[in-house]
Amino acid sequence: MLKKASNELPKVVFEKARFEIPNVRGHIQGNKTVITNFSQIASALNRPIDHFIKYLFKELATPGELRNRALVLGRKVAASAVNEKVRKYAEEFVLCSECGKPDTRIEKEGQFNHMRCTACGAKHIIKSVL
Repeated sequence: MLKKASNELPKVVFEKARFEIPNVRGHIQGNKTVITNFSQIASALNRPIDHFIKYLFKELATPGELRNRALVLGRKVAASAVNEKVRKYAEEFVLCSECGKPDTRIEKEGQFNHMRCTACGAKHIIKSVL
């Protein structure tokens, strides 16, 4: 019975590398960094843009703003540094620490934020981004 049930599951369930974060694309404009594919990265992470922006501003220690679906950072930042922060954000706020899948959502219960995995059912307390 277990083999039969396993065979009837969709093949997507067994794929490990279905989650891929796009690399940052952008340019330096004067003393500012413009990330042109920011909205694409945010949609791949499936998180609110405000939450993701707050995290990046805090981690990169820079002000910025969202202009026409592009993120403008207030100083020059290397693409490798931004890619590292995006990867760190995904590990902390997107990927389930139990099963490693990106099928999670952030829920607020009382005064704590939890990340609940819809794939395995795990629930973890996560820190808030101030």
